[in-house]
Amino acid sequence: MPAFLSDIAERYVHLVLAIGQHDASYVDAYYGPPEWQAAAATAPLPLTRISQDIVAALALLVQRPLATDQETQLRARSLRRQLLAMQTKVAMLGGEKLGFDEESTQLYDAVSPHHTRAWYEAIVAQVADLLPGKQAVSERVQQFRSQFIIPPERLQDVMQAAIRAGRERTLQYITLPDGEDFVLEFVTGKPWSGYNWYKGNYQSVIQINTDLPVYIDRAVDLGCHEAYPGHHVYNVLLERDLVRGKGWVEYCIYPLYSPQSLIAEGTANYGIELSFTDAERLAFEQQVLYPLAGLDPALAPRYAQLNALLAKLSYADNDIARQYLEGSITREEALEWLVNVRLYPAEKSAQRLQFYDAMGAYVINYNLGQDMAKAWVERQGATRAAHWAAFRDLMSSPRVPSALLE
Repeated sequence: MPAFLSDIAERYVHLVLAIGQHDASYVDAYYGPPEWQAAAATAPLPLTRISQDIVAALALLVQRPLATDQETQLRARSLRRQLLAMQTKVAMLGGEKLGFDEESTQLYDAVSPHHTRAWYEAIVAQVADLLPGKQAVSERVQQFRSQFIIPPERLQDVMQAAIRAGRERTLQYITLPDGEDFVLEFVTGKPWSGYNWYKGNYQSVIQINTDLPVYIDRAVDLGCHEAYPGHHVYNVLLERDLVRGKGWVEYCIYPLYSPQSLIAEGTANYGIELSFTDAERLAFEQQVLYPLAGLDPALAPRYAQLNALLAKLSYADNDIARQYLEGSITREEALEWLVNVRLYPAEKSAQRLQFYDAMGAYVINYNLGQDMAKAWVERQGATRAAHWAAFRDLMSSPRVPSALLE
């Protein structure tokens, strides 16, 4: 492994920490040398200096010859894409305005497909057929879903059971280090429904937002996405295999607005269906989660049908965010789309707008990331074991999103 890559990697870490002084949300996780973090806070660099240093690091990648082995090539390509995304983020912090697709390309190395309202309305019509009635479709959905809210006093037990099940399935295929663990917390006042804060040393803090009702299907979704085999496993593998195993210091830090997020969010979402087939999930929810929540298991099959249809509407989030952030629809029109096209309740729709305002094009990382991760993993083999092996490889190697299409 060329020594100069280690030098660029260290520069990269310092630059991410420097940008974090200008945007508190930029550094999502850091478990590198504490003195580096302290130095960034003590002597913050201006954006112009950070930009110059990024250009210098990129120039080094071009000027120096690389070894021909695939691992070195992947690492160098990943560093370059991460640095380019940093360059874009610095420009945005300096006031540069980008279109939604341009932002997603430069920050996340991917572009979401565009769909018309009519495309989504064809799916909404299927939901209407599943839930017949005279009310607006969104009202029918919310009325039906009201039967599936986890009572707050039962939420802890339900979430713990879902996370345990995800962990059991993950450990069948992925060996994790001794002592890896997490703390589960319930919070309010956030624009997201769940979050994993990775602390290093194989430990995570997983937070579930209880501002809005938590529905029974979200237990498996959040448990897999935030914990096993999602974000917690992703970060544990990076720390064990790349930071400790290979000395790749760039992975001791995670810049949120970067191509790494498409891999992280995409694998976390794909990990849900990798862990549970539809039949396995339905059986687990009926036999374990519904009784824990005090809900009627007989309602589960129809609810699963509804959720399968609602999942087909996921790209509406991207199209609504793009139009809203670019100004082609107003805030009120975006809320109307979210209620009548995405079929969110009014309070959830307002929360989604907060997310768009805070995160911009980040929204593509969930659905597009999932589809890209799924397609890449499933091209690597036909069996479930092969899918898990490829999934593990994707989470613990320096692949960039565009490489998933090759």
